[in-house]
Amino acid sequence: MPFLGLQKQLGIDVDSWLLRQSMPQPHSQASACHAFEREWVECGHGLGQTRARRECQLEYEDFMECMKRTKLAKRLRTILEQRDKMIKEGKYTPPDYHMGKEEPRP
Repeated sequence: MPFLGLQKQLGIDVDSWLLRQSMPQPHSQASACHAFEREWVECGHGLGQTRARRECQLEYEDFMECMKRTKLAKRLRTILEQRDKMIKEGKYTPPDYHMGKEEPRP
């Protein structure tokens, strides 16, 4: 691994784009998705790219959900649509503090 040793000697990290969450973080705290990325990397370690894509699909999906939050956004959109529908039908009235009608604080 002379190339990796050269990177360390020069103080550069060419491989940092591979593992986003494993990079050094501010204040030395692990990032939010570090555990998911670690599971994905550990699952695919030594399998090869084609086999790892097939066998580690669940770990990869968990990692991507943590990074992009697509399922969370879809769920929130559904909840807001349901709320708007209930408001139109008159079955739900949001509290004053959600409508900006609350009394000013001292």
